Amino acid sequence: MARPRPEPMQVVKQRRDSALNALVHEVPYIQFLGIEFERRGDELTGLLNFDEKLIGNPYLPAIHGGVTAAFLETTSIITLSWSYLWPEIESGAIDLEQMAAGDLPRLPRTIGFTIEYLRSGLPRDAYARATVTRAGRRYASVLVEAWQDNRDKLFAQASGRFLMPPRDGPDGG
Repeated sequence: MARPRPEPMQVVKQRRDSALNALVHEVPYIQFLGIEFERRGDELTGLLNFDEKLIGNPYLPAIHGGVTAAFLETTSIITLSWSYLWPEIESGAIDLEQMAAGDLPRLPRTIGFTIEYLRSGLPRDAYARATVTRAGRRYASVLVEAWQDNRDKLFAQASGRFLMPPRDGPDGG
């Protein structure tokens, strides 16, 4: 029995990139803040592109605390969504045309989110990476860290709990 030929890597990469772009670019608040995501395999890194509108204290200057919180929460939600959608993206079961047209899968909802501001966010690009520490059918927990020039010098970190969207299937949501 012959094994089916694997898909060309370009097709797999294009499907992954299309799914991530649809997930990120269809949320207006993410676009307003200028948040982008870089993908390496199944790992995502959030990128908050610096813009003057993000400054909260012009005398320091420092990134507004609310912007930092939104960046961390957005990175957590997109990373969590990416992790639970990954099997459907990889299998091709997700309809990328529908996603691109704005028909997104439901995203996790925040139950609680605790932020630790470790130092001022400087007027430059910021990066964040989230780790899903627990992912159940109903709830998930995520840790997220943000840095600017040096990954070892965090300027903020957070932990969050999220309500997972109902999954279609025989066992319901």
